Amino acid sequence: MLRADLLSVVPENAVRFLGHETHSHEYPHLIHVVSGAADLVVEGRPIRLGPKENLWLAPNVEHSARYTQESVVFGPFLSPQTIPPNPIQLLGIVPDLTRLVATILGAGPRTPEEVHVFRVALDEVLSTMRLDCFPLLTPAHPAARAVAQACIASSSTLNELAALAGTSPRHMQRLFRDETGLSFTSWRARARLNVAVARLRGGTSLQAAATASGYASRAGLLKALSRETGIERDELSRDALGAVERWATTGA
Repeated sequence: MLRADLLSVVPENAVRFLGHETHSHEYPHLIHVVSGAADLVVEGRPIRLGPKENLWLAPNVEHSARYTQESVVFGPFLSPQTIPPNPIQLLGIVPDLTRLVATILGAGPRTPEEVHVFRVALDEVLSTMRLDCFPLLTPAHPAARAVAQACIASSSTLNELAALAGTSPRHMQRLFRDETGLSFTSWRARARLNVAVARLRGGTSLQAAATASGYASRAGLLKALSRETGIERDELSRDALGAVERWATTGA
């Protein structure tokens, strides 16, 4: 158990153990649970973070925090340009952040120059979180681009979408192959999965992410994620975001 009589010896760091009332920051902000758990209220929304989980907040997002007795929570500021894709961005467990936070706490940077080195390292890791998990090229041909924009949320078939674009399905398939390196079906699957992962990063449920990305059910989204990544559906069901982020980072 942490020594309660020592938690406030360094006042500026007491927040790492005790939590804080509602406030906001002018810079983007990372909240990383080193150990224990954190109960947050972010813009009126309750969020619980477990060990090694991360929350990435945009500037001026109001939040409060309460920590369990055994908790250590680290909340570094980020560079002004390191803005999350959503104002409230749940990241789950990100191994690179876990290692980096442990390094920062061990190194204990104090001077502005020392702090800057570690802030740049945090910026670099978080910048990858804004990237699509499933890289895609957008077709340049106007008809193919129109189909690409319409196909993610639409349940229409390629025949129907090609007809709306004034061309044949065969020609549309050729355009996608030539300009993206993927078949239309593969391109749409990846585009939908990118939408789903973005929603999961924002803290939505699997079912809500499935609906937003054009899948009829949670099971349909899990099946598509499993097919694209090779991750077993049971693992995805337990922690879809964490599993996919690890896959995107390590390829395994």
